[in-house]
Amino acid sequence: MRTWAENDPKARLMARKREAIISAALAAFLDEGYGGSSVNRIAASAGVSITTLYRHFDSKGDLFVAVIQEACDTAAQTADPSWMELAPSEGLAEAGRELLEHILSEKQLALFRVVARDAGRFPELGLRYQQEIVGNRVGLFTRYLSQWPAELRSRVGDPVRAAHVFSALLQAEIVDAALLGGPVPDADAIRGRALEAGGDLLALVEAGRL
Repeated sequence: MRTWAENDPKARLMARKREAIISAALAAFLDEGYGGSSVNRIAASAGVSITTLYRHFDSKGDLFVAVIQEACDTAAQTADPSWMELAPSEGLAEAGRELLEHILSEKQLALFRVVARDAGRFPELGLRYQQEIVGNRVGLFTRYLSQWPAELRSRVGDPVRAAHVFSALLQAEIVDAALLGGPVPDADAIRGRALEAGGDLLALVEAGRL
C-alpha cells in the first residue's frame, strides 16, 4: 500500500480517491468474490482510472488486504491498543474482547467468507490474509506477552503458539456458527467469552503447557 507525505499538496485528494477505491472494492469483493472481481470495474465504480488505482495499490491482493484492514480499523491504528499496558488477566480479557468484536463484525465475517471461498483458486489470497492480518495480530499479542512479569513470562515456552491457542479459545464454536449464518453473540457474551479464554490461557501458562 502506497502513502504520501502529509505536506504533499495532493495528499488530501489522494486520500479521498483511496477511500473511494476501498469502498468500491469492498462492494465488489462481497458481491462477486475475489476471483470474480475486476480491478478495472472497481476503478470505474470508484470514479478513478486504473492508473490511479495502481498508484495506491500494487496489486489486487494489496487492495484486498487494505479492504480487510479498513473493515477492522487496523490501518488507522498508529499506537498500541490500551490493553498492551494492562496486567495479564485484565489485558487478556480486553484483548480478547477487541479481537472477537473485530472478527464477528458483519464486514469481517463477509470478507472471511470471501477468503475461504477463493483461497483454493488463489493461494496468494490466503497467504496474504495469513501473513498480514493473522500475522499482525499474532505479532502484537506476542509483544504483549514479552511485557508480562518475568516469572509468568518465563513459563511461556512458545509465544506464537500461545497466541494461536488464545485465538482458538476465543473463537471456539461461536465464530464457526456465525460464519455459517448462525447467531452473533451480543456484547455481554463476547466479554464473557474473552474473560473465560483469558483465564484458560493463564491456567495453561501457569501449568507450563505453553
